[in-house]
Formats: sequence, structure tokens, C-alpha cells
Amino acid sequence: MEPMLYLLGVLAAVVGVALSIGLHEIGHLVPAKRFGVKVTQYMVGFGPTLWSRRRGETEYGVKAIPLGGYVRMIGMYPPPDGAPEGAVGRGTTGRFELLSQEARAAAWEEVGPGDEQRVFYRLSVPRKVTVMLGGPVMNLVIAAFAFTVLLVGIGVPTPTTSIATVFPCVPPAMASEAAARAALDAPADADDEACPSDAPTSPAVQAGLVAGERIVSVNGQPVAEWEQLTDVTRAAPGATVVLGVADAQGTTRETQVELATAWRPVFDEDGLPTDEVVASGYLGVAPLSEYVSQPITSVPGTMWGISVRSAQALLSLPVRVAELAGDLVAGEERDPRSPVSVVGVGRLSGEVTAAEEPVKAKVATLLSLLAGLNLFLFLFNLVPLLPLDGGHVAGALWEGLRRRIAALRGQPDPGPVDVSKALPLAYAVGIALIALSSVVILADVINPISIYG
Repeated sequence: MEPMLYLLGVLAAVVGVALSIGLHEIGHLVPAKRFGVKVTQYMVGFGPTLWSRRRGETEYGVKAIPLGGYVRMIGMYPPPDGAPEGAVGRGTTGRFELLSQEARAAAWEEVGPGDEQRVFYRLSVPRKVTVMLGGPVMNLVIAAFAFTVLLVGIGVPTPTTSIATVFPCVPPAMASEAAARAALDAPADADDEACPSDAPTSPAVQAGLVAGERIVSVNGQPVAEWEQLTDVTRAAPGATVVLGVADAQGTTRETQVELATAWRPVFDEDGLPTDEVVASGYLGVAPLSEYVSQPITSVPGTMWGISVRSAQALLSLPVRVAELAGDLVAGEERDPRSPVSVVGVGRLSGEVTAAEEPVKAKVATLLSLLAGLNLFLFLFNLVPLLPLDGGHVAGALWEGLRRRIAALRGQPDPGPVDVSKALPLAYAVGIALIALSSVVILADVINPISIYG
């Protein structure tokens, strides 16, 4: 059954990615048609066409490589200054100018008789910005919907003071500072559940705690949240505390517990271990988690926090991919914070659906992957470089600024900005994106990230 569940997870990822791409392109398609621009193609994916149908003047289809999509609008680039409508150039032979001329030629091949007023470049600046931002905004809407379902509908797994597991001993990987550091250096060799014969019995076992009981107080102070309990116990290695415990019938008792000393790593703001380890108190129980619905007001704050971290990751993407390539060549363990491709998303989704977890937990994890993917796509497409949507937005805003300055100076309208002149940069950016994507895809195939370690 596990292979079938894994394939189901991969299929869910494929559908989620295709849906995200398809809706992104609809975000461009709808306003373009609304503003009268002739749209000749709407495609999900790149490469060979797997399926297509023509509806009216637009061909709708799916291509073989699900790494993006596009909407083809006629007249993306204006004719050169002084040239008649539909002209492609004035005979210059500079290498960069030749690229621009060829792009204009390709764009104007689709402009037929009567289409001259339906070209993209004739749109006003606000309409150009609306068309080009429609795709990223659609990704933002998908992310907001997914986060709302995740946080409000499903809830956030929150540890309670009820005991899910009682550990029989102090794990050897926590027994000393040296053992804790060795576990950090080689986490695959560490086994937190191993209990050799010489391992000290956990304080929880000595105190007679059992799974299903609930800790209601510590040192006479009521505790309602897991963090309240751990704040006290972890700060007191070797100390004796008095726990108030309630069983399933609600009967309470008090028991004295001498906490053991355990060495644990210090975690950073992303929840990942640092190189530092500290001594802390150890009780030897794991909490039972429950999904707690969050108020809808928590959605914007959550999205903002993830957006800030995603933007930081985006700025450092070239460096992180270079480090990933170095680790791949050297055969070193992959950093769990390294970027993942759509291949990695598919593998993670398969791993989630095949795991021995409750269905609710699987759905929540898949939703979080979809939400995070769309939020990243929103931010990524805002980068003001061609061929990304942000590059076209930047061109439109520059056009508006030029016209505003000309009007203030009493000068003639300078006309639309010809973004085809930035195509050399666009090709360079495109090649860089292909190179970065290839490294990440290769890493996801050879050395994939695992959610469960």
C-alpha cells in the first residue's frame, strides 16, 4: 500500500503545481481579454504540446514540461521609433539590436489585419500593470486560501499537557555534552529511542507516569500549556519538582520527580539545530498534540512572516544553490534548508502520503506545501527582471514615469517603452534560471530532502 500512497502524493503534487501554474496564467489571460488584447495561446508547461484545443481566437493546451506556463499576447513590443506600424527594424546590425528586431518580428507576425488596436503595447500603463500582476496576484490568492483552510479550518498542531509517550530512559545521545555534539555531527547515527542496559531510567518512569495521564500543575502552579511545563523542567536539571497529575477519570495525585540532566541542541528561529548544546532538565515524556483552530486574523501575520523569510531566501538563492552544488559534488549531507524544485515537492508529497500519520496531518502538510509554493511564486515573479512578470511591470512603470516627466516639462509624449531592448538581459536571466533549476532538480533526484529525517 505504501508505494500506492507515495504515488498518490506525487500525483497530488503534480496536480497542485499544474493548478498553481494554470491559475497564474488565467490571472494574465482574463484581464488581457477584458482589455481587448488578442490572446493567441494559453499554455500550461513548456516543450512539446501534449494536448490543445482552440476556442475562438485562443489555443488552450498542456505541454510536457510542468515548469511554468505562458499566455501569448500579440504586439508585446512596439515598432521602432519612426517606423511604420508593424515594422520590425531599420536595418541596424548590432548584435543586441538584432535580438530586439527578431523579437519584434516574431511578435508582429501574429498581428493580422484589424488587430492593430488589439496589441499589448497600446494598453495604458495601469492596464499593462494589471495584466502582468494578474498572475502573481493569483498565486497570492491561492496561498491565502490554502493558509486559511490550514490555519482556520484544520488548525495548528499544538502540544497539550496530556502524555502521549513515556520514554524508558535518558537517551544516550543526550546523556553528555560529547554525545550531544556527536549526534549533531552525525544525526543519522543517533537514536533517541535507544535504551542500552546501562542507560539511566527516565524520571517519568521512576515517578510512575503513564501515557494518557495529564499534568495539571508543577510545584503547585497550574499548567495549561506544554510550554509552561517545559519552561520549568528544562530550566532545572537535577532538581526535584512536584507534579500534579490527573488520570483519564479526572482523579488527581501529586508526585515528586527528580529531573535528569540532558544535553540538547539550541535551535534557531527556523527550528533547526545550531552547533550549540546546553544542559537542561529531562522528564522523559512526549506530549499529545491536538489541532487547534486559529482565528482568521492569524492568516495575514503568518503569511507576512513566511513572506519575509521567503524574500530573504530569494535574495540568497544564487549563493544557496552554489553551496548545494558544492555539497553535491563533494558528496556531503544536504542542508535541509536548501532550495527544492518541483521534483523535490513531488517527492516530499509522496513521502507525506506514505507516512504513518493521521489523514488530517497529511492533508495539513500537503496544504502547507501548496501554500508555501504559491507564496514563493508570488514573490519570485515580482523580481523586476525579464522574462519574469516583474520585469514587464518595471517596464510599464518606467513608461508611465517617462510620460509624466515629459508632460511636466511640456515635451511630446515619448511613447511606449520597448522592453525588447532588454532581451539580452532577459536571455541571460533565463539561462541563469535554467542553470539554477538544473542544479536543484539534480540534487532532488540524487540527494533529496526528507521531512521525516
